[in-house]
Amino acid sequence: MRKRDQAPDRRWWHDQSVSVTSDRLARFLDVMAETLDERGVGSAEAAARLHLSRFHVDRLVSATLGEPPAGLRRRILLERAAYRLVTTDDDLLSVALEAGYSSHEAFTRAFRRAFDRPPSRWRLAPSSYRIGRGARVHFNPPGSLLLPAERMVTGMDLITRMVEHHVWLIGEMITRAEIASEEALDRPIELSVDGIDDAPTMRSLLSRLVGQLAMWHASIHERRYDFSVEEHECVRSMRARLAEAGPGFLADVRAIVDEGRLDETFVDTHCDPPQVFSYGGVVAHVLTFAAYRRTLVCGALWDEGITDLGNGDPRLWVAEVH
Repeated sequence: MRKRDQAPDRRWWHDQSVSVTSDRLARFLDVMAETLDERGVGSAEAAARLHLSRFHVDRLVSATLGEPPAGLRRRILLERAAYRLVTTDDDLLSVALEAGYSSHEAFTRAFRRAFDRPPSRWRLAPSSYRIGRGARVHFNPPGSLLLPAERMVTGMDLITRMVEHHVWLIGEMITRAEIASEEALDRPIELSVDGIDDAPTMRSLLSRLVGQLAMWHASIHERRYDFSVEEHECVRSMRARLAEAGPGFLADVRAIVDEGRLDETFVDTHCDPPQVFSYGGVVAHVLTFAAYRRTLVCGALWDEGITDLGNGDPRLWVAEVH
């Protein structure tokens, strides 16, 4: 009899099997991403490029991703078509042909089944371009596929990335400062806000700080935001809006972090043209530009003799229990 310590390691065989399956699936998805615009590239052609049988590829994809290769390809093309509708001015027929449909009518029927609205109506009021919440692979703009994450992206990962960005940006600024004159290096800096805020005041900055939370909360939930509310807004209105937008955006962030969706993307229709951002990128964006605006407001308050907030440094606040 085989001794116990000579028995095959079943866990090793399992790990090897998982590794081979993952590798083959990754290769299949690479082929599909590369051939989205090639007509007639179905399971048979994909299998041939992978040097596998069509039966093996169909079984692999269906078992791993929960949908057959042909259905996966059609869904990905429809997701890409939805993205094109919201981010380009291409006519419907061009989008339909790019998605593999020979006519406007066929495309409209398929799009309506997937999004519950015809493409013309969806374009006017877009929502998420992803089909099937439980699907494991989605179209990822501008032209790739979003695969299941190998690990959950955590809030700590985001903090690390923000610090990495901070260190990188300092280095880039120093590199550019090397070509500046000595006079420019020592010249007192006057506030320059081009591209951020025009003619900032305490009122406008506070209103934008609240508006930033309200805007992204609305965008995450596929709602429009009315920027006109920020025009010479009174402090009482800011307080009322913050009472809703603050907890709302905070709840969004907590849910996204808890569910490991910081790397997940969504369409922001407030941009012209609409753009796709990741949730983690939005959180980093909000904290970065809010820090700039908070510092200016704290300085303006200090000039008015209101000094209890200091410069708004979060060091002690973060260390305290709230």
